[in-house]
Amino acid sequence: MQKYSVNQYLIETVLAWVKSGEIAIPEIQRPFVWDGSKVRDLMDSLYQGYPVGYVIAWKNPNVKLKDGTLSEGKKILIDGQQRITALTAAILGQYVVNKNYKRVKIKIAFNPLEERFEVLNPAISKDKTWIPDIADAINGDLFELASNYFDLNPDVDRKLAQSAFTKLVNIPKKQIGLIELAPDLDIETVTEIFIRINSKGVVLSQADFAMSKIASNTEYNGNQLRKAIDYFCHLAIAPDYYRHIVDNDPAFASTELFQKMQWLKSETEDLYDPDYTDLIRVAFTSKFNRGRLSDLVSLLSGRNFETRTFEESIAESSFAKLREGVINFINESNYKRFIMIVKSAGFISPKLIRSQNVLNFAYILYLKLRELGENSVAIESHVRRWMVYSILTGRYSGSPESVFDYDIKQISNRHFAEYLSEKEEGELSEAFWSASLPQSLDTSVASSPYFLVFLAAQVKANDKGFLSKDISVADLIIHKGDIHHLFPKEYLRKNGLAQGKYNQIANYAYMQSEINIKVGSKSPEEYFELIHTQIEEENLQLTGISTREELKKNLDMNCVPYSIDNMSIQHYQDFLYARRRMMANKIREYYFSL
Repeated sequence: MQKYSVNQYLIETVLAWVKSGEIAIPEIQRPFVWDGSKVRDLMDSLYQGYPVGYVIAWKNPNVKLKDGTLSEGKKILIDGQQRITALTAAILGQYVVNKNYKRVKIKIAFNPLEERFEVLNPAISKDKTWIPDIADAINGDLFELASNYFDLNPDVDRKLAQSAFTKLVNIPKKQIGLIELAPDLDIETVTEIFIRINSKGVVLSQADFAMSKIASNTEYNGNQLRKAIDYFCHLAIAPDYYRHIVDNDPAFASTELFQKMQWLKSETEDLYDPDYTDLIRVAFTSKFNRGRLSDLVSLLSGRNFETRTFEESIAESSFAKLREGVINFINESNYKRFIMIVKSAGFISPKLIRSQNVLNFAYILYLKLRELGENSVAIESHVRRWMVYSILTGRYSGSPESVFDYDIKQISNRHFAEYLSEKEEGELSEAFWSASLPQSLDTSVASSPYFLVFLAAQVKANDKGFLSKDISVADLIIHKGDIHHLFPKEYLRKNGLAQGKYNQIANYAYMQSEINIKVGSKSPEEYFELIHTQIEEENLQLTGISTREELKKNLDMNCVPYSIDNMSIQHYQDFLYARRRMMANKIREYYFSL
């Protein structure tokens, strides 16, 4: 069966549907973002009779009401929001909410003699040959419009102007294409249709569809919930935006949801800055025990998965449950305690976390274990351990939804410690630590998740930088220190090694720049000879380490073999092999200490 229909409708018909609410325009990420010139160009295209493309609407399913009757589903606009909003602004003269959340009017002026459109400005306002606002002209009386214009401009070519007026007021009679998608289509099919039709190649995510459902709902305050999601994500990155919300959206600023995020106005933490997809995913998965956002879209539509019907009571309870999930996410205590747990595992900077979904599920786990009544000490250990396990195994790389779905169902139905132990036995066996992990450290990619876990282990252990007496690895990470080569890069290049060989993570360490400069391009045996001499002569210049015991301790914490002090180019491969095994052992000890 055909799962969509393609029809041409008069613009005035589509606008009537918007006014009546039959077509709902969701504010997915931001409100109206077109500038006035784009609105002007759209009006000019319609006036000239040029095509303005298709808009795509996805019809909500008919929902069974409490009295047993069926409610006709609205059409939700999923593509074409800007065009439809531009039409309501220019033709109907309605206010729009701009990207700064201010209510503004966009007035498009028209010159009938030149048949030209422009955004109204002070100069045009003073020029009598211009119609200052086409909305007044289109919605007024054509005879009166012409009469008033000719009174102000008695010498113009009346026939030319009259023809232009007629074309102007007939713009609402022009057609626009509407592709209406059937209510029983799944998200994957809707996405495929969208991609094939949309020449921009913009890919809508399942979170976009969920936001459409949320934003287009007024009965259960979904539109308010959409703003809460949007504003929280904005404030997490730009706390000074708080004042803007208060000044420009006082209605939302007076809500309970806004009160619960006010703490962000003075928050500067950037370890976990979620976008709307992250927030929806965490709120949904932690409250609904499901991982697929397509399920959220169905539930917000009122889907009964058992009877395959749509019921208002399910939509109502789903919006209420999602609201709880959002409130749990934005709760100051929850958010800050979760960040502290992440930091306590050594992940003190966003540069140490490569996968946002690792953080997302770690937060889901934190919220879920709290809901299940787990004690706080166990929660901290479980969240740290699961987060590092997820990184080491690449659990949420690629498309995470099915794994999210599986994990949350397991966590909800059995004791978490038992589930974690089962995963560790299967994936973090002795073979993983002794063979697989050292092999995974054989790479030149500094952003390797295994190297980042190694650095987190160093942070947690309060290790000092390579050859540093007092400056810690944590200090170097926070204050934008640099990773340098233990076998200096220039030394290896001079000896004929290619980039992929000298840029090995087993050759990397956080090192103070001033120490690295003194090391220069010397071989390890050369710069260690200097270090030993300086220790003996108590003439510390290259490093502040003053005893051989301090030096050995520093090498241990940086997983550098003692024999490095006698190494040159012929020992390089042996050095890498030995250090990878030392790094893997450190990661193992760190993991089981979490």
